[in-house]
Amino acid sequence: MQSRQLRFALFGNLFQQQAATTVLPLLDALSRHEAVLSIDRPYRDFLVAAGLTLADGITIFEDDGFEADFAISMGGDGTLLQTAARVGRRQIPILGVNTGRLGFLADVTPQEVATTVEALYRGDYVVEPRAVIHVGTDGEPIDGYCYGLNDVAILKRDSASMITIRARINGEYLTTYQADGLIVSTPTGSTAYSLSNGGPIIVPLTGVMLMTAVAPHSLNIRPIVIPDTSTVTLTVESRSHSFLVAIDGRSHKLPEGTTLTLRRADYDVRVVKRPGASHFSTLREKMMWGADGRS
Repeated sequence: MQSRQLRFALFGNLFQQQAATTVLPLLDALSRHEAVLSIDRPYRDFLVAAGLTLADGITIFEDDGFEADFAISMGGDGTLLQTAARVGRRQIPILGVNTGRLGFLADVTPQEVATTVEALYRGDYVVEPRAVIHVGTDGEPIDGYCYGLNDVAILKRDSASMITIRARINGEYLTTYQADGLIVSTPTGSTAYSLSNGGPIIVPLTGVMLMTAVAPHSLNIRPIVIPDTSTVTLTVESRSHSFLVAIDGRSHKLPEGTTLTLRRADYDVRVVKRPGASHFSTLREKMMWGADGRS
């Protein structure tokens, strides 16, 4: 058992009212270890509104006003992505507790929380460095956090016509996409939006990026996998004279003609995994990989 007192920063989903009580086993486990716990103010307010009484000694933080040995995300994969954006480049390991549906990134169930906290104190865990994509522009800057752990999607606005995306890799012309959009994803994000558009599954920690078109107006456009040392340059044209950039689901409107530069960020997001947790078993169990409905 570790002798030092561990600090935890707790984030959570604010919309799953029925899941509010799933945090109680976590709070009990941390209390038994006399952990130092801070809760993100919106999540604290959500728990109080749901009727939970929080123990004395728990502090509240706002924005980036926290320091921790571990960040804990209570919710689904979307909540973990939001937590990753809040943690940023601090290198604080993130543990995802799944109170949602799929839970691909957030793969610890509420029933496993107590044993997982014990494992953290024993040092019996693995931290996986997950690649992040940085998005830069040549004109109007993107407000806020411009890094994506899952993916960056360049999309048409609302019911507008298809957009035209001219793509270059390390300065060399690749192709011009006529499509509803283009997804550039990390291996972590290959099982998200890209997968729903026909992209391949990439094993985490593989040093690549994936480019997948959204509803391309061509039968011969296929996803392409490139080294994550590459620089992807995209220039967008649109009849509506604007388009959307969604970074892990955070949407930003940019004017037509903006050139986007995407490259691997100079830091990774650190995700906590329990020993023995397998990406392939997650594919089989949660994505029904290889399931045969005939049986």
